[in-house]
Amino acid sequence: MTIGWDDNRPIYRQIESMVAGMILDGTLPPGAALPSVRQIAADYQVNPLTVSRAYQSLVDTAIIEKRRGLGMYVTDDGRERLLAAERERFIREEWPAVLVRTRQLGLDVHELANAADSEDAG
Repeated sequence: MTIGWDDNRPIYRQIESMVAGMILDGTLPPGAALPSVRQIAADYQVNPLTVSRAYQSLVDTAIIEKRRGLGMYVTDDGRERLLAAERERFIREEWPAVLVRTRQLGLDVHELANAADSEDAG
């Protein structure tokens, strides 16, 4: 499997984001085993140390855990921890730009809510 890596971000951060996305969307539910470091390295043609670094970052934040001799697993509260961290990051880093853009376009909360409702219904 090939992937287009973003040259502006370290590959281990991109792998970390991919795993986080899989946890957030439920592909990797609590208690699920993550693919092995070797498997990810082979699939994406990256150094196993790069994958290990991505996994270690998620271990450090208690989103995944290492079970000796068994591999890496999503912690029971990993999704909730990840969701809280991503919400905080969104509000701190992304929301200000969204707010500026909506004001530039003259959009109000009701228009945005209606657009979201229409998207959900479709």
